[in-house]
Amino acid sequence: MLAPPLRQQSLGAGRVSQPPCRRRTPNPNPFLGLPPFLAFRQQLGLFLLFLDLAFLGSVTMLLHRAVIPHLRQACRLKSAPSRLYIRACSTDDSLQPQCPSLAFSGDNSSTGGWKVMGTLLGLGAVLAYHDHRCRATQESPHIYTREEVRSHSSPETRIWVTLGCEVFDVTEFVDLHPGGPSKLMLAAGGPLEPFWALYAVHNQPHVREMLAQYKIGELSPEDKAPSTLKTSDPYIDDPVRHPALKVNSQRPFNAEPPPELLTENYITPNPIFFTRNHLPVPNLDPETYRLHVVGPPGGQSLCLSLDDLYKFPKHEITVTLQCAGNRRSEMTQFKEVRGLEWNIGAISTARWAGARLCDVLAKAGHQLCETEAHVCFEGLDSDPTGTAYGASIPLARAMDPEAEVLLAYEMNGQPLPRDHGFPVRVVVPGVVGARHVKWLGKVSVEPEESYSHWQRRDYKGFSPSVDWDTVDFDSAPSIQELPVQSAITEPKDGETVQSGEVTIKGYAWSGGGRAVVRVDVSLDGGLTWHVAELDGEEQRPRKAWAWRLWQLQAPVPAGRKELNIVCKAVDDSYNVQPDTVAPIWNLRGVLSNAWHHVHVHVAP
Repeated sequence: MLAPPLRQQSLGAGRVSQPPCRRRTPNPNPFLGLPPFLAFRQQLGLFLLFLDLAFLGSVTMLLHRAVIPHLRQACRLKSAPSRLYIRACSTDDSLQPQCPSLAFSGDNSSTGGWKVMGTLLGLGAVLAYHDHRCRATQESPHIYTREEVRSHSSPETRIWVTLGCEVFDVTEFVDLHPGGPSKLMLAAGGPLEPFWALYAVHNQPHVREMLAQYKIGELSPEDKAPSTLKTSDPYIDDPVRHPALKVNSQRPFNAEPPPELLTENYITPNPIFFTRNHLPVPNLDPETYRLHVVGPPGGQSLCLSLDDLYKFPKHEITVTLQCAGNRRSEMTQFKEVRGLEWNIGAISTARWAGARLCDVLAKAGHQLCETEAHVCFEGLDSDPTGTAYGASIPLARAMDPEAEVLLAYEMNGQPLPRDHGFPVRVVVPGVVGARHVKWLGKVSVEPEESYSHWQRRDYKGFSPSVDWDTVDFDSAPSIQELPVQSAITEPKDGETVQSGEVTIKGYAWSGGGRAVVRVDVSLDGGLTWHVAELDGEEQRPRKAWAWRLWQLQAPVPAGRKELNIVCKAVDDSYNVQPDTVAPIWNLRGVLSNAWHHVHVHVAP
């Protein structure tokens, strides 16, 4: 804490008038270019100005006891022709600031006193200058204008961005950006807010902490943000959602039904079907909607309205959709991952209707080829740059009538809800939900899979040894078919059940059309097992697109106060769920299908 301005005294034969002391703006390098004498003088001035009261009091006491007697003796001697003037601020009861000088004679008297004073002043100057530098760094950040920030928008000039009133140099981070360098470069030289408003996943503590490392200063308070930054909320037109949904993120909206409602019905009601959005929900006019299907070389491209799609043979199938991140929260409990904290509800089942994709592709002139090819889908949901959500599946699956891939326009006998792709979406039975592109706008056949971020830089599985410093997304295939899965929906974790008999319910499903043939349930953490009863529709060989609901009524072992209920499913290829998360943990928390555990208490 700085001492208040005090009246100064001259310790010498006479008083020299000085102008009032003025506080200078802190400067990290105030002594560059000064002669040694003046630099020393300025350092002493800083020392006497910034030294705190405690240290100053100690120095004053030492001066009084060891030096002042010698100085008084020296002042009686004749002054030398030259004098050394040192600006000082000593203690006095008066509060009027002045800066008189101290005049010292140039003879060799008072040698001991000079040594003491020189030592104290030299040490004080060093400490004060260090304190001055620290205060200048902490209290006076560099101030920049928006025009200066705009001039730093390329690797050559360095890449600066702003967030609020803070300025960051993110040049070294551009190549490390999880969304790719091109996404971050969109904000180069400008504010992050318009992009963070769209990708609200950035508003997390670890992202803020990471960004703070690159702070270099602040925006000038006088430099107000231009009115163009007052962008409208891209999510303001999102549809109203059911209040029972457990929300994992609002912008974009992602939510799941509570476990107790998830398996109340074999077909999930539309309002509580889990919702996975990556971008704002588009509000499309069915009258003007058009689906563009790119034809092969020499063929014809199609521009289809909804009425045109209705003319294709209508096909209906029951399909379960599951997000790749379903049950991610269990991986987080083992070790931190990045992604939405899905519980067991990022899975639902519906009756879908629409045109088969193979019929539409054939109409455009496509056919199977010997070389590898992919059908790329592009949605009509996009960010401010026009980048749309996209994904792809192998052409062989798309053209196979037995794979039953749909361009769906109905869900449970009704037009698709907006959150689920109105007016048209892709439904790919047996495949991860990320490939079921909603609000479909374009279909094309390409020699390589989609270049979309969500196809190339997300929804891939890695070894538990891979972290964000070593991950190579090009080294892993995109997730298509999902592994066998099951979970307990009743009773809930932590619930109290009655003694005697307990009823356990849940779901089971496997990707690729593989049928669930058995669900095993344990009440003691896996030491002993019971076989659950399977409910729901009979599953066709190689076309088991929908889940099986299951339940078990089992006696509660006498004397047990707690139950560790576990379930695991087995499919018709005899794939079975792993018993723990550890061997399947991955940095994105996808493909989480370890045994599901629920701990309950038993009523006395």
